[in-house]
Amino acid sequence: MSNLHHSFIHKKRKMNPASFKVTEPTELMAFLFKQLPDQGRNNIKSLLSNHQVLVDNEAVSQYNHPLAMGQQVSILWNKVRKENQPRGLEILFEDDYLVVMVKEAGLLSISTAQEKEHTAYSILSDHVKKRDPKNRIFIVHRLDRDTSGVMLFAKSEKTKKLLQDNWKNTVEERKYIAIVEGSVTKAEGTITSWLKESKSLIMYSSPTPNGGQKAVTHYKVLKKNKNYSMLEVELETGRKNQIRVHMQHIGHPIIGDKKYGSIKNPIRRLGLHARVLAFRHPITGEDVRFETEIPKEFISLFN
Repeated sequence: MSNLHHSFIHKKRKMNPASFKVTEPTELMAFLFKQLPDQGRNNIKSLLSNHQVLVDNEAVSQYNHPLAMGQQVSILWNKVRKENQPRGLEILFEDDYLVVMVKEAGLLSISTAQEKEHTAYSILSDHVKKRDPKNRIFIVHRLDRDTSGVMLFAKSEKTKKLLQDNWKNTVEERKYIAIVEGSVTKAEGTITSWLKESKSLIMYSSPTPNGGQKAVTHYKVLKKNKNYSMLEVELETGRKNQIRVHMQHIGHPIIGDKKYGSIKNPIRRLGLHARVLAFRHPITGEDVRFETEIPKEFISLFN
């Protein structure tokens, strides 16, 4: 799991919380720039997106958050205390309404009729029940079992419904990293097709309407060599197995994805990671953004 951490957090692990008093009205990002001259823009953004910046003891992630004279801004170099992390997951953010976590590859999002095993849902459920047995957790969206990355859960039926009913308007950014077979020639592109599920639960892609659901995927090439390409993939629609089917559709299946045409499995897992999830908080209205590192094993294919 540690390879999904921001490397910045590792570098700063031994530092104590830093605290600064606001002496004139300003915005948070500008204030942090001034107080932390040795930190680059990305490091400061990383502190904000990881909820390591507190204003009067409240975590704030909006870079344009207004500051008033006399307020106290603190930096938590250490982030979420390790003893509060449930085994098998990494919690990036938790409040009274939501939990944002990183799922490992190989872990089911939620149990199925066939499998009732250890899942992201059951681990989180146990985690919130430790505080109060009446606490519950609700799944908002899923990641395929073999996909790692950022997932969002709600803590009430109401919050779940608010998120799901307005998913298209709530989610501002949803990006994945995909490692695909072969060298993708186009630097960027958009794949549009219609996806339909067969009786054997395989999704089929058709360039023309086939009675299925329209699916749109945008991609751009980040790195490539003669064997593999690393793509940043952004979803416009969120259909079942969408990225996996679309990569097969363009003749570059995701590595380790036997179901959708891959014959190579160099890292012994599916080459798909949900890297970024940005959305408007359904209760507070705040814009929040969570970004993880690209898994080390993905990068190792291009060294």
